[in-house]
Amino acid sequence: MPRPVTLFTGQWADLPFEEACKLIGSMGYDGAELATWGDHMDVHKAASDPAYVAGRKEILEKYGLKCWAISGHLTGQCVGDLWDPRLDGFAPASLAGKPEEIRKWAIEEVKMTARAAAAMGCKVVTGFMGSPIWKYWYSFPQTTEAMVEEGFDEIVRLWTPIFDVFDEVGVKFALEVHPTEIAFDYWTTKKLFGKFKDRPTLGINYDPSHLLWNMVDPLVFARDFAEKIYHVHVKDVKLNLDGRNGILGSHIEFGNTRRGWNFVSPGHGAVDFDGIIRELNQAGYEGPLSVEWEDSGMERVFGATEACAFIRRLNFSASNIAFDSALAKE
Repeated sequence: MPRPVTLFTGQWADLPFEEACKLIGSMGYDGAELATWGDHMDVHKAASDPAYVAGRKEILEKYGLKCWAISGHLTGQCVGDLWDPRLDGFAPASLAGKPEEIRKWAIEEVKMTARAAAAMGCKVVTGFMGSPIWKYWYSFPQTTEAMVEEGFDEIVRLWTPIFDVFDEVGVKFALEVHPTEIAFDYWTTKKLFGKFKDRPTLGINYDPSHLLWNMVDPLVFARDFAEKIYHVHVKDVKLNLDGRNGILGSHIEFGNTRRGWNFVSPGHGAVDFDGIIRELNQAGYEGPLSVEWEDSGMERVFGATEACAFIRRLNFSASNIAFDSALAKE
């Protein structure tokens, strides 16, 4: 059975909830992965008010949509990050410049997000965890092994009580392996799962675009972490390593063609989505394929509509017979 094709509303949170749902339905999607910013999902109301949940579901159903996951990306980032002024944009204005208060607020928000997901009937929260050691990725000034271990241990300390709440309400957390996160490539992902002793609560929001520009093979990653893929983002990336452009982005804004890589609408980049579908079939993944539409060089309604049609064409199921079975003799 084909997996549902959904749209992550994080890049559409400028639109009011019903307007966004109407548009998402008209573009051909089965559902929405709801952002917890804008007015798309108030986690406090969802966790405490059945009428609010009923209202969200009613609007979704009005446009032929369902919700399988909600996003805790921004609040999750505030839990584990080493503060700088950019983080203030993810937290209430009253907490600006107050790192410890931002973290305390974020921890409670992510717990509430788990409760909201449960109330909505969603089994997965996608998101970020932040990292106290991201700035150590290049080991100069010299980074000791102890400093790295301390960073991972701090993430375990901060997130263990949060995951306890996830377990209480029967929801899993799918980390998007991503730059600025404690797990940003293959080996840091493996290390993170080891630190949490492969706790079932923690899995992956699989986004191949971040792996590819990072020179990690998305197919190998999907194969090796198959059992930990709890949710999938459909996002593409175009590489432009022409001898001038480097993979670190050169402090040039997204969309500028002088960058070494840019996110592009699915099907316009270098991600092997056919190969990914085959890996997901082999892994038995039946959850949503959620388009995270990011392309600074393309009008977004055109792009997201095309992206839905693109991934539907590739959303095939595994075969239930061997292709050569008909060749066998009686």
